[in-house]
Amino acid sequence: MASRTFLQAENLEPYGRAFARTPAKEITEGEKDVSAAGRVMAFRRHGRTSFLDLQDESGKIQLYVKRESLDGESAKFFDNLDIGDIAGAVGDTFRTKTGELTIAVRSLKILAKSLRPLPEKWHGLKDVETRYRCRELDLIMNQEVRDVFRKRSRLVELLRQFLTSRGFLEVETPMMHLLPGGAEARPFVTYHHTLGLNLYLRIAPELYLKRLLVGGFEKVFEINRSFRNEGISTLHNPEFTMLEAYSAFSDCQGMMELVEELINSCVTSLLGTEEISYQKERVNFSRPWKRIRWAEAFQQLGLDWRDEKQVQEKAESISSEEKDGLPRTHFDRLDAIFKKEIQPLLVQPTFVIEYPRAISPLAKCVPGSPEMTERFELFVAGLEIANAYSELNDPVEQRERFEEQISRQTPDRPKELDLTYVTALEFGMPPAGGLGIGIDRLTMILTDNSSIREVILFPLLRPR
Repeated sequence: MASRTFLQAENLEPYGRAFARTPAKEITEGEKDVSAAGRVMAFRRHGRTSFLDLQDESGKIQLYVKRESLDGESAKFFDNLDIGDIAGAVGDTFRTKTGELTIAVRSLKILAKSLRPLPEKWHGLKDVETRYRCRELDLIMNQEVRDVFRKRSRLVELLRQFLTSRGFLEVETPMMHLLPGGAEARPFVTYHHTLGLNLYLRIAPELYLKRLLVGGFEKVFEINRSFRNEGISTLHNPEFTMLEAYSAFSDCQGMMELVEELINSCVTSLLGTEEISYQKERVNFSRPWKRIRWAEAFQQLGLDWRDEKQVQEKAESISSEEKDGLPRTHFDRLDAIFKKEIQPLLVQPTFVIEYPRAISPLAKCVPGSPEMTERFELFVAGLEIANAYSELNDPVEQRERFEEQISRQTPDRPKELDLTYVTALEFGMPPAGGLGIGIDRLTMILTDNSSIREVILFPLLRPR
């Protein structure tokens, strides 16, 4: 490769300035003095002429170069041009004998000299570790990866458009919290030197958003980054993106109808169909979606979820606590059974409804059934996609629920009574439905990816 120093010795700037150009996909046949700029992805020499492939974000355009047709400075740039360089070219368009749109180049500049070679003779970058650690190289080499992130961006846009068109107000809430709350998870801790106190990166924006309902906003949502200091896997990244939405005077049923319509609308707008393929399974998003009670799902396994001995025996038959670090609480064992035995079977969009009060501290109880709450989780292709419930708005009961949580807390998941939130409820929060959707996992399904790292531009990885 030609060196940066050599170009400078020839009085050629290896890192150029702004270059007015037309995106590759907008260039047409018969244009005069058209400008194009992008990365050189291929270089084919044929005697005294050369063909180059120039790639920008919109696509690829072929360049046809005869050295003697270039001015002196352009000829020097051309002599030092390598695959991987970012270049700008000016010329007239024509079609080759094979019908390919091409620019006959008169002027050429190197706009950014690549000091490292691109992978040679590869049809894209294949090594998974390198792809995640060097995402910029992955994006250069793999068109399908760029397409995944374009779809992700479009999905977020569709979610936002749907909600704003229905009267929801987009808001922003703090990412550093005095108390970790709104979900059950181990938080990240940071320290504020001026105030001299620990703060927690948010595990969910829920409590702040519901305070806005108290304040008089009736429909709010936030597309938020949240943080949970837990495991890393194909389904979990410590930093992730959620959509949370709250609607006053609604409930769990209203949120079920909302999420069904929302996701169906996004799928059809993004992919043009209600039925997709995910990991060789057909998934149909046509409405209405299946509903099953949480307790009934365990009954289908022959389990009474209240029978602690029966649940423990089943959990131990799935995996040993010593080997897998399976938590010892009754509800954690139930969760392990659900994830192993029930969740993988929920391929078609399915609402699992009415979860126990003990694991739903912010949800209203089902009338006449104080053990269970008006809550659902949505599963698609065996993945949990959404969580929603009728919001508990009784401040006295909410305080009691928080105190129950505190009594069961573990050292790695500290709990304190959130008096600020309870005080807000004491001013009166209207009945409401709340909803959270995992944008990363929804993107996985809609782009047919089995790993969350494929849909996060820069996933967290262990240092080399």
